[in-house]
Amino acid sequence: MIEIRIHGRGGQGAVVASLILARAAHHQGWEVQVFPEFGVERRGAPVTAFARLDRQPIYLRSKVYEPDHVIVFDPGLKESIDVTAGLKDNGWILVNTSSPPEAIRNLERFRPATIDATGIAAKYKIGTATAPIVNTTMVGAFAGVSGLFSMESVAAGIRETIQGPAAALNIAAASEAYQVCAGPSRPPVEAETGIRQ
Repeated sequence: MIEIRIHGRGGQGAVVASLILARAAHHQGWEVQVFPEFGVERRGAPVTAFARLDRQPIYLRSKVYEPDHVIVFDPGLKESIDVTAGLKDNGWILVNTSSPPEAIRNLERFRPATIDATGIAAKYKIGTATAPIVNTTMVGAFAGVSGLFSMESVAAGIRETIQGPAAALNIAAASEAYQVCAGPSRPPVEAETGIRQ
């Protein structure tokens, strides 16, 4: 089983991202489970969403306490929340920031990756100029980093979740993030664990 935890703020689309991620994984043959956890329900408040992927039916119903991978929509969350809590050694932690991975402190035990999802989302006018919505961009980046599912599956998941002309813009943003994060030098994925060897 692969467990993923998503940290975001209200209004950034973390819950929708978990749905798109699950639908993309389902297109690749994974059994999936997703659910959110809310604190105070207001824009800007921390939001956590969880996803589980397995090749067998999933019966576990608890929160994800020891994720294989973590996705962080807002790097400022690291100041108030331990986004690495329980993250398995060598797990991916994907952070939305324009800084390079080596600029993020205290991630030596993990595999940090970064993407300027805010800049990409703004480029495609997803959300507003002052508050771009980064969910689809982060899912595309995570697909590129992890190799758990293809960009074609991400596009299918977006089309199933977002209606109308906005779907095409979100697919374009996710595709750009996927290309940035899925460099040709990346090693192959071990599909059953989600860990690159």
